[in-house]
Amino acid sequence: MTERRTRIRRTLVERETELAIVDEALDLLAGPAPDGGGALLAFSGPAGLGKTTLLAELRRRAHARSCTVLAARGGEQEQSQPFHVARQLIQPQLAGTSEQELRAALGSWYSIVGPALGLCAPEQGSPPDPQGLRDGLDWVLTHLVVKRAPVTLVVDDAHWADPESLEWLAAYAPRAEHLPLLLVVAYRPDELPAHADAFRTLPGRAGQRPLSLAPLTEPAVATLVREAIGDHADDAFCKEAWAVTTGNPFEAVELTAKIQDKGLAPVEASAPLLRDLAAAQRGSGLVERLERLGPSTVRFAWACAVLGTAIPQDLAARVAALGAEEAVDATRRLRDARILSAATDASVSERHDAGLEFVHPLIATAIYRAIPDALRVALHGKAAAAVVDAGLGPSAAARHLLETHPENDPWVVRILREAAGENLRAGAPEAARRQLARALREPPDFDERAAVLYELGCASLLTEPANTVNHLRAALAEPVDDPALRQGIVIRLAQVLAHSDRLAEASESLAREIPNTHDARARLRLQSEQFMWDAFNAAETDSPARSRRLARLADRLTGRDLTERYVIGLRAWDACLRGEPVDVVLHHAGRVLEQPFSWAYEDRGFEVPVLVAMAHMYADRPGRADELFEAGTAEFERQGWRGAHLSFGYSLRAYIRFRRGRLAEAEELARAGLQLAERVGRGTPVHWYTIAILITTLLARGRTEEAWELAREHEFGRPFPAAVVFPDSQTVYAELLLARGDAKAAAAELEEVDRRLTPRGIQNPAWCPWQLHLARAVAGEDPERARALAGDALRRARAFGAPSAIGQALRVAAEVAAPADRAELLREAVALLATSPAGYELARALAALGTELRDEELLARAVVTARECGADGLAAEAAGILAGPGGGPSLVPPGEDRLTEGELRAAERAARGEAVPEAHVPEHPAGERVADPRPHPGGAADWELSTACRKLGTDLTGLPAALAAYAG
Repeated sequence: MTERRTRIRRTLVERETELAIVDEALDLLAGPAPDGGGALLAFSGPAGLGKTTLLAELRRRAHARSCTVLAARGGEQEQSQPFHVARQLIQPQLAGTSEQELRAALGSWYSIVGPALGLCAPEQGSPPDPQGLRDGLDWVLTHLVVKRAPVTLVVDDAHWADPESLEWLAAYAPRAEHLPLLLVVAYRPDELPAHADAFRTLPGRAGQRPLSLAPLTEPAVATLVREAIGDHADDAFCKEAWAVTTGNPFEAVELTAKIQDKGLAPVEASAPLLRDLAAAQRGSGLVERLERLGPSTVRFAWACAVLGTAIPQDLAARVAALGAEEAVDATRRLRDARILSAATDASVSERHDAGLEFVHPLIATAIYRAIPDALRVALHGKAAAAVVDAGLGPSAAARHLLETHPENDPWVVRILREAAGENLRAGAPEAARRQLARALREPPDFDERAAVLYELGCASLLTEPANTVNHLRAALAEPVDDPALRQGIVIRLAQVLAHSDRLAEASESLAREIPNTHDARARLRLQSEQFMWDAFNAAETDSPARSRRLARLADRLTGRDLTERYVIGLRAWDACLRGEPVDVVLHHAGRVLEQPFSWAYEDRGFEVPVLVAMAHMYADRPGRADELFEAGTAEFERQGWRGAHLSFGYSLRAYIRFRRGRLAEAEELARAGLQLAERVGRGTPVHWYTIAILITTLLARGRTEEAWELAREHEFGRPFPAAVVFPDSQTVYAELLLARGDAKAAAAELEEVDRRLTPRGIQNPAWCPWQLHLARAVAGEDPERARALAGDALRRARAFGAPSAIGQALRVAAEVAAPADRAELLREAVALLATSPAGYELARALAALGTELRDEELLARAVVTARECGADGLAAEAAGILAGPGGGPSLVPPGEDRLTEGELRAAERAARGEAVPEAHVPEHPAGERVADPRPHPGGAADWELSTACRKLGTDLTGLPAALAAYAG
């Protein structure tokens, strides 16, 4: 090692600029300057220009400044091995740590990142999604950086890094400047994959990226020659050395070594001989030089080229079919010929089994490509067997099997399936997909083919949904003797079709299988899946009949197993959509939750648990819905599901907060959901959900133009998704148009919503208040129709029975009613909403009634309630009416989220069924301004109860359960 480092430092010529940048970055990293910190450095250049040498010097200088150095190197033969580079970086830092210590250090990330980093075996169960795994790797690396600062992270030959590691590092790179971390990569620009383009473009403290290395000039090559041979080397000789190496540092250094070996006089007369010497370092010249070392040495070199980097000598000997003594002799010959050397990467240099590596990747590539094609394939097959026999596992063997030809070998299929299973559970589905596709070409035995196709479909679900459908349909076309396997294939096919916005096909695939499924429990499982996807299909043609079948089935089930509880959960949701009485909805939702109901069952989707929680929200139990979502999203995070799952969780929690009148919290959660949804992709279902919820929230906060710009930025509009989305996307879009004053366009959209939902029997205004918006849109031109629409919506809301839905319908009915009828409608709205959890709707009703009666007390209460909700536009509007041109009263700011003693007493009395005073609503305008509209002890127990309902997230009937949860 010492000799190698000495040589490296001696041959660093014409790299003063790069080394100055390195020193500047290291000084900032390790120095005491207050503005010091991390940076990103990227060195690029063709092969042989000294990237590895420069990085070795950088590592030496980092060590000299007491930096922790994490180092890794991409390998041409290891590109298909997922997380190969990530393991090199992180494993050595955790070496010698017990499992208990690792679990304590990594916490909840242990089971997520441990398999990817080779720290533990994958656990059974659903794997983390790729985004969750990257978040976990981010956490682990950041934790290491903070704990062992300052840190220098070096990745050589990044163009050969495995895609999983490279994508992670490229996304992580911008963080370097905000941490005590210098992140350095070196790559060949023509071979850097597209997913690592961040390394080409990110500027940092040290200037623009990348730093391109230039070939050496003639004087620099002369310096290398004279340093190695002596100052007596004449100019003509040195000039020829530069010409034949084209200024390539690696070739120049190797040429000087050859000159010394040959004893060549460094004079002009010897210059013509240099071209042949240089040619022996590359291509056919290198191969000819290798062949002169003898057949056994050639076989050993070929075996090493197949195995890649950090090559165990005994493993190479087995692949080359050499004995131990022959392997030792071949190793000596190859080291003397400067073809092999001991492994020097920091990630392996301290291990006794560090093994061998090629002196330069150019040599490894040349030797690998020189192996005859048939022999190269055979060597990969032998390498796979040797790797398995050495106990290195199926994943290590799989990369070799990918290079072999199909031979109908069951062993190959088994190893590839095992490797794919490991990689899939470790969070590398693309690697699993490649391995299973290769297993399929082997091919598998006739009775195994369906299982391989099914596993391939599972592996490609996230990356290639269209191909997944093809694989799963092909699996169904195979004779499948295992009923459980066939059921799994059908369910997975329906899932991928549904997630691809092909809900009708999803339902049809299940419908075809149900009559042919003889086991009653298996048939019920398929029926539950069909009911679920039908519920999400906005274009379902037989919705009322499906609802009747679902009701008949669910009503006779007891909830004895998970499948039955899923059916009952779907019944609760269907009852909610159709506006059945709220007691019916809560009864069925409660049956589902009598036993623990996980959101992360391995072979189930999360849709039904979400629907059960949302049914609570629409039934005026948003507090309970919030609890369920909090537990569900925590499960997502523990599983490492930080893509679509977590985005759904954040976005729908935002909608729950919106319904509770907590608009600032709703906006924050919706924006967090949008950030995650953007990583999943625009146009996906989760993206529609998130944008609709954020637009709804912004409109409630009075920021109409911001909502419009958001809609334009994200192309929120026609065509709307085929799946049922809540809130309904087209209705939200119409509400946005209405807020911008385009009543005619809004009415056109809402008429279409009517044609879409009414035939399906979806008529609950608590779920989709399209009639109320349409009433407002047509009120100017057709007031009678507006009143009829609002009246019908009010009738439906009363049939459902949730106070918030009735109160909203009453408020809109008042808005379009004749002037003489408005006050009575608004008084009832306020009375109902005052003991509901819907704070924003209460604020709107108070403002409307206060304006109608010109009552300053009601307006003041409206202002306070709106401000508590974060409805800034409504608060300003009500305050403007209240204040007039002279300015308004000084209102008390919003209080804490905890119940006050008065609020708690009022809630407890109501929960016990004691008489509850109705919210006091004046019959005539108040005569004086109220400076503090908050309830005072003994003076307004009705408003204390109102506040308690909003804080607890329930209406009066849910107070006992909500108070019990609050006390716990």
